[in-house]
Order: sequence, then structure tokens, then C-alpha cells
Amino acid sequence: MKTSTKISILFLLLFIGAGIASQKVSAQEGYVSFQVFYDELSPYGTWLDSPDYGYVWVPNVAPGFVPYATDGYWVYTMEGWTWVSYYAWGWAPFHYGRWYTDPYYGPVWVPDNEWGPGWVTWRRSEGYYGWAPLGPGVSITVGYSNNYYIPANHWTFVHERDFGRRNIHNYYINNSNNITIINNSQVINNIRRDDGHHVVYHGGPDKSDVERHVGKPISTTAIKESAVPKQTLQKNQLQIYKPQVQKNSSTRPQPVKQQPSKQQRTVQPEKQQPAQQHRQDSPKKQQPGTQQRKSQPVKQHPSQPQNTKPHKDKGNEKPPHHNTILN
Repeated sequence: MKTSTKISILFLLLFIGAGIASQKVSAQEGYVSFQVFYDELSPYGTWLDSPDYGYVWVPNVAPGFVPYATDGYWVYTMEGWTWVSYYAWGWAPFHYGRWYTDPYYGPVWVPDNEWGPGWVTWRRSEGYYGWAPLGPGVSITVGYSNNYYIPANHWTFVHERDFGRRNIHNYYINNSNNITIINNSQVINNIRRDDGHHVVYHGGPDKSDVERHVGKPISTTAIKESAVPKQTLQKNQLQIYKPQVQKNSSTRPQPVKQQPSKQQRTVQPEKQQPAQQHRQDSPKKQQPGTQQRKSQPVKQHPSQPQNTKPHKDKGNEKPPHHNTILN
């Protein structure tokens, strides 16, 4: 009797243990927290504690960086026009969250939990396609309407015949023409819904319309989910890390604090003209997959920022409205 009781208890404990392990595996495979952003992006920029948005990220990039314009291009996928970045960290800030321009730091990224092919709004004028980053806190209804105002110099336009090129940076229209183009343009209304993830996003210009203007068929690039934080484009297949991110958790994740780097850049964005300077930017010759490197945010110090040329130092001036978490 005692032996059978012990066996029953042993089986019960094994059953409970297996259930707990199964739940842990399921949680790990199904969702990640914002901590993945904090850890993976720390080597490539600086995390700040914003009073408006919480933790935000400033990338270590060369002056003139413009989100969805510098070092990247658009490819057509089943999800619509998808931004492919040459930056090793491009899997995250161009597919989750929103960008805004801080008067001191320049382009700043606000994390969010919804994945999309590119969080931008689109316009079409006679002869042109254009796009601009959506700001944080802007609803899809407002962001994809004529009522959402975006400064003219935040827009990027190209001739219709040049849209979809891998070297699209060579074909950006000088932004001195932006106001005229915008005044004669309409918002492209191509709203899509991902019912599986409960996400609403913009698919960009209609594929058949683009094909008509470029004069050739446009192939559809397949998207395959990567198991690790990276993005590579090979043989018409984009492998990209796109986990389901849990926005709310019982404990607030935060970036790992590291020792300040002597080579930490000093950014003076008031001298940046984002939509003007990026016309001269050229993407690297390598394909995205060749530029990836595995992030090791805890062990790796960002003392060698990518493609960073600091502006003239303004001494130890710091903006009063952010708490800096040095990486």
C-alpha cells in the first residue's frame, strides 16, 4: 500500500513538473518582452528614459540619418512593401515601434509590440511615390488619413519609375520640391489587417500600379521568420526576426546599465536636416545578410559605434528632459 502511494505521488510530481516545463517553453517560444530590444540594440546606440515615452533609443549612426531612407530599400512581400535595412539592428526599429525627431538627439526610436513591414504613411502624386515615418502614439486611423500632418522635409519621394530599386537612394527627389509634390498628392489607402496578430498596417502602393510604372513584373519576396535577432535577404527570401512581443508585464524591463564609453558620440541634431542630408547617403555594397553580426549586449561595449562621425562637441551639455542610460 505504501509502495503504491509513493509511486502515485512520484507520477503526480512528474506530471506537474512536465506541465510547468511545457508552460515555460511555450512562453519562451510564443512571446518575448521589451528586454529583447534593450539587450540587442544596446551595442548600437544609447537608451534614454523619456518622460513622454519611457525608454527610447538613439542609434549610433552617421549625421544625416533618416529612418526608412538611409541604408535600405523596399521589397514587395505578401505583407506589402517591406523595408530591408543594411543595418545589423534593422530587424527591430523599422518593423516595431515608431520614430520621432528630438530637437537635441535627432531621430529617436520608441519601441512597441506590433510587427509591420514598415511603419510609414504613403502618398502618391502624378509621377511620384512618397513615404514618411509615423510618429509615436498616432492611431492607424489618423496616421493613414489626410488629417495627419507630417513636416514636408520628413517625406521621401521618388519618381514612380524608380520605386522598388535596390539602389533607391540614388533616386530620391530633392526635398526642396516636397511641398509642391505634397500639395498635389493623395494618401495611398491600402490598409491591411493581420487577424492572427490583431495588427492593422499599411501595405504601400498597389503592386500592379508599380509594375505599370516601372514597366516590368515585380517578384514577391517571401518572408521567413528567423529564430535569432537578424535579417538576411537571399534568393528572394527575407529571413527576419519577428517575435510576438509582450507589451505589458508584471515587472518593467529596462536596458542594462553599462560603463560610459569614452568614444560615446555627442549628438547635436539641431544641425541635422534629416530630409536634406540623406540624399547623399549611399548604402553599403554588401547585401544585408553579409553585414549581420550577433549582438552580445551584456558583454559587448558600444565603444566602436557603426559608421559614426561625431558632430562638433558642445562640451558636457545634456538636455534636461531625458535621463541617459549609457551603454
